[in-house]
Amino acid sequence: MAIRPILPYPHSGLAQTCQPVTVFDERVKTLCADLLDTMRAAPGVGITAAHIGVFERVFVLELSPQDGVRNYINPELISVSEKTLRHTEGSVSMPGYTDEVERPSSIRLRYQDVDGVFHEEDAEGFHAICIQHEIDQLDGMFWLQRLSRLKRDRLVRKWQKAAHAPKA
Repeated sequence: MAIRPILPYPHSGLAQTCQPVTVFDERVKTLCADLLDTMRAAPGVGITAAHIGVFERVFVLELSPQDGVRNYINPELISVSEKTLRHTEGSVSMPGYTDEVERPSSIRLRYQDVDGVFHEEDAEGFHAICIQHEIDQLDGMFWLQRLSRLKRDRLVRKWQKAAHAPKA
């Protein structure tokens, strides 16, 4: 549909809590299509509506061609495992900057699709990590907040030194 501008870190919108979608209409389907186009152009494997300045609880994942595209609307974690996994994370709002984050290795999720139909899903490994990462963003928590202060400060300084980065 359309590639939309991505909010760069540290844009204040990335710290905003997103609101639930209450009307499931063509606008939501267009939003999901635009998110997919924007994510692919970035490139990335996941993107939230907040990344493009739409503060609604919507995200899109495309982990691989085999898995296909997944639209998640009003997602909520039902349960998380005690077992954790460390994985390298980054953001379309801070391209080229990554670090390891520790998260539960498996989850159970409840969400709606573009038609408003409720689903529950179990996810493990990379899939679970990506879902948690995007839900954090919908809650206004940028992935850097999951790092130690030392690691976070180091990455932010590198980002700020880059010519394209706005100052915090």
